[in-house]
Amino acid sequence: MGTKFIKIGLLLVLIAVIAAFIALDVKQYATLDYIKSQQASMLDYYQQHTFLVLVFFALAYVLVTAFSLPVATPMTLFGGALFGFSTGFVVISFASTVGATLAFLMARFLLKDSLQKKYGQHLTKVNDGFAREGAFYLFALRLVPAVPFFVVNILMGLLPIKVRTFYWVSQLGMLPATAVYVYAGTEISKISSLADIASPSLLIALTLLGLFPIVAKKTLSLLRSTQK
Repeated sequence: MGTKFIKIGLLLVLIAVIAAFIALDVKQYATLDYIKSQQASMLDYYQQHTFLVLVFFALAYVLVTAFSLPVATPMTLFGGALFGFSTGFVVISFASTVGATLAFLMARFLLKDSLQKKYGQHLTKVNDGFAREGAFYLFALRLVPAVPFFVVNILMGLLPIKVRTFYWVSQLGMLPATAVYVYAGTEISKISSLADIASPSLLIALTLLGLFPIVAKKTLSLLRSTQK
């Protein structure tokens, strides 16, 4: 009974956060034009209150990613523009991974038991596969930009992958895309749209990079089986 009330409470919090996000029209503050217009004033404030701004930004980023709010990309650009590449990269890398892990835990707490109970016998092979090789698939999904960030968090929460594995693989797998967007933020004055960052060649390169660990593992397994 206690767990049921906690789940209901968590769902109400999720609904309240999403409702507040929509009601306050937060997305209007997450545009390239707004970031550019506020860059100078925020940079001045950051130089005067460095630690405070870093902590506030990191906490805000964690909440945004934990609740899967669609402003993570503009925030990453803003972080690059405000903090520079090195500081922005470190802060955003850890904040995004912590937020993703919270989203993963929420999905697991709210949905996994009921899903596994209802479809457990049909998911046996999927569960077994992820218990053995989940880290490889997660790494690939993190590297492939075509798969939405929040979808990966929720999907992994429903599958048998350990929390610590989810955390370190996510941290590692998201590094290339994080570096690209943070660097783009440092060059914010030269960017007119998100399309200037996510060029087809970059998307293809990240996709191939994401597929590499799975292809390499399958190739090794095939070679070992032919030698037996």
